[in-house]
Amino acid sequence: MRISDIFRVATIIPVIEITKLERAAKLAEIFFQANIRVIELTLRTPCALEALAAMKETAPELIVGMGTVRTERDIERSLEGGASFLVSPGATPALLEALGRSGAPALPGVATASEAMAAADAGFRSLKFFPAEPAGGVDYLKSLSGPLPDIAFCPTGGVSPERAPKYLSLPNVACVGGTWVATKSMIENGEWDTVMTNARRAAQF
Repeated sequence: MRISDIFRVATIIPVIEITKLERAAKLAEIFFQANIRVIELTLRTPCALEALAAMKETAPELIVGMGTVRTERDIERSLEGGASFLVSPGATPALLEALGRSGAPALPGVATASEAMAAADAGFRSLKFFPAEPAGGVDYLKSLSGPLPDIAFCPTGGVSPERAPKYLSLPNVACVGGTWVATKSMIENGEWDTVMTNARRAAQF
């Protein structure tokens, strides 16, 4: 699988943080039922890798990536745990090298033109733009489409369902990451009806 394959089946990628392992299976069921096929699970919690396994067991058709990947060890743990792709918040030279060596589909995170160029030089033409809204949002990404036409972005960070269509209208945006689909509080409080509504809305973009 390549990032381009993932982009073909993803428009809005829910970005989720699971702090309670028992929530993982329910989330997987909801996303599958809502016709969401790609999600990013963050590596910020002790149960993240177990949650990854639980989601894949519950809904094997889901393409589950691991986000917040920062080190080579994070890469190894995520791939050993079954992650289908990797996402990082930033892109140090060491991390770019390790991601390249892994051979896994990856979205290194960038926030500037220089970072995007460095990632492209390392062989990555699909990148996470993070944090999207604080880093300049739609206008900034639009300005990059001219000088960097060969790079595709997945903006994530502060993107609302109202702002998402503006990003998706840009020629250099392949998909959008959205924490709004299933926020940490929604998951922890078991607000499954709200998550289902948001997921179905996201699947329609």
